[in-house]
Amino acid sequence: QVQLVESGGGLVQPGGSLRLSCTASGFLVSDYAMSWYRQAPGKERELVAGIVSAGGSRNHADSMKGRFTISRDNAKNTVYLQMNSLKPEDTAVYYCRARIYTLTYWGQGTQVTVSS
Repeated sequence: QVQLVESGGGLVQPGGSLRLSCTASGFLVSDYAMSWYRQAPGKERELVAGIVSAGGSRNHADSMKGRFTISRDNAKNTVYLQMNSLKPEDTAVYYCRARIYTLTYWGQGTQVTVSS
């Protein structure tokens, strides 16, 4: 059974950092494309960053390039999102997504709040 569990969210001051984790079960994160999305109140869910299986090529949304980094630890079957220089507009629920063939799986989300 495929399961994605996010953790690491919380309250952080502007300019601070957080690292989100997405631990997978039921499949190997090294074998499939993994992504982070976020959804702020009243807004649509948007792509934050993705990492493909072969070669580990990554992409990040333009507004987050240089601040956010997606990575993967195959031994822990976990995908991370390192977020630096956080801004109030980064406040959202962050979701992990796995694309396995034609199926899409989501985690339950973790809240990130950037506020002083």
